[in-house]
Amino acid sequence: MKKSIGRSFHDGLSRREVLLGGLAAAVAPRATARDALTAEVDVPTAPKTIGVRTIDIHAHYYPQAYFDLFVSEGQRFDAEFRTSEQGFFFKTRAESDGPLPTKFIDLKERLADMDARGVAVHALSLTDPMVYWADGELSQKLAVAWNDGAIVAHRAHPDRFVVLATLPMLDPDRAMDELNRVSKLPGVRGVYMGTNIDNRDLDDPLFQPIFARIEVLGLPIFLHPLAPIVGGNRLQPFFLNRLVAYPIDTTIAACHLIFGGVMDRHPNLLFVLPHAGGVLPNLIGRLDHGWNAIPAAKHSAQVPSAYLHRFMYDTIAHSTPMMEFIISQVGVERVMMGSDYCFAVGDDRPVEVVEQLRLSPEQRKMILGGTAAKILKI
Repeated sequence: MKKSIGRSFHDGLSRREVLLGGLAAAVAPRATARDALTAEVDVPTAPKTIGVRTIDIHAHYYPQAYFDLFVSEGQRFDAEFRTSEQGFFFKTRAESDGPLPTKFIDLKERLADMDARGVAVHALSLTDPMVYWADGELSQKLAVAWNDGAIVAHRAHPDRFVVLATLPMLDPDRAMDELNRVSKLPGVRGVYMGTNIDNRDLDDPLFQPIFARIEVLGLPIFLHPLAPIVGGNRLQPFFLNRLVAYPIDTTIAACHLIFGGVMDRHPNLLFVLPHAGGVLPNLIGRLDHGWNAIPAAKHSAQVPSAYLHRFMYDTIAHSTPMMEFIISQVGVERVMMGSDYCFAVGDDRPVEVVEQLRLSPEQRKMILGGTAAKILKI
């Protein structure tokens, strides 16, 4: 796709107008941050989206079979899974969470939410704790269980769900086996992985053969922040581990892909960054300056800003002015609708978020689903 740094909008919204008119509002969240990760929200009225099949590229799913492995084989890694009237809970050595709502697992509840919110398709993905917390054997079993469970959901509702497969990344041989297996199965349209893999950054040579094979298969790679995250105990209060550390971890991952040469070695790999790219678009001037001024930073073939158009971005910015600024920097064709379903820190009205942006009708259709349909081959 064509690079479009600094592009203005169809209706004349320029980068300067965004900066002058929106920065004060951009730093304010669209809704008050909640204390808990998940919370019940008012079900919105389905918005009108004429002439476009809306696709949510950032929608998390847990098949029950994935958690069954927590019970049957996870105890030797101190992994736990349990349910209560409030929802379900899980714990691994890397991550713990709960209570989480059953709609993460129950497809009937999910479909009802999608219909109410005007979302036609979910690109299903695994989120915390992913599969990297176990040994190679169990990690592969967990990946197979999640992938097969998501494919079952696709088979049951082929017009509503596609699959972003997960891989046991710490064992390249097992990861390649699972990648080759699952890439041939129905509904699989991409690969999902953490912004770090058990504290290894994505430019680690361990992942080189996996990236090479994904590139050959022509699958997009969707990233998501994952523990261990930056900041440590400083970010435990106020839910800052999710509010602050996750966007920062996304940015660090993107920087390793750029400065570490992954983007140069794999020119046909497409990476999708969550949470509107973290803070990458905001820091790009500083990164360019550092590339030019600091010899140790000059490892990529081009300045960092040249790679902005190599990434795709979702719409989870929680600020209309900030999302418009991001579009002005990366180009409207690089942005796809996402919700982080169904976490409270996500967007429970993703279609409305896009409809509020100052865009032409055709640009809006691109973000709502047109671009995702091309990337995911829907």
